[in-house]
Amino acid sequence: MEHRTTAVHFPTQMRAHIALACSDIAQSRAFYEQLLELEPTKVRDGYVKFEVLEPPLNLTLNYSPDPPRQTTPAHFGIQVKSTAQVLERRQAMARANFDGRTEEGVGCCFAVQDKVWFADPDGNQWEVFVVTQADIAEHSQPALNAPPTAEQAEPEPEPEPSCCAPTCCE
Repeated sequence: MEHRTTAVHFPTQMRAHIALACSDIAQSRAFYEQLLELEPTKVRDGYVKFEVLEPPLNLTLNYSPDPPRQTTPAHFGIQVKSTAQVLERRQAMARANFDGRTEEGVGCCFAVQDKVWFADPDGNQWEVFVVTQADIAEHSQPALNAPPTAEQAEPEPEPEPSCCAPTCCE
């Protein structure tokens, strides 16, 4: 492959790229303009691009009459540095008629977080969150905790002795 440099300027060495299939580009554009507090950098028929500086992200919305449901990620998130920023996002989204669900002091991903959840017009879940305690012992979803080690596992109970000889009921 020939060595080339980028034709698009962004201030970091890398940035994430997410391409979302959207059933209604106009509704999705309005949602992401509010969520990201940003106008798109490119708009074409069936396509909208946001180049977010903070956090570094190249987000594209691509029209699809039937966006996939099976392969969508569990959720997306924007990590901020304070609960005040979480609340500011919630208020700005509410002013634009995008309702959110607030969670305060929740255990998530082995940390304590304050957050607000939004769903975009196609049901993609977004959280705006701040980590208020960086490390806790257990995941908020116990099924995602690692299985216990041999030392941590409870020993199997000994079977109860039988009340009669093994041959008495034959």
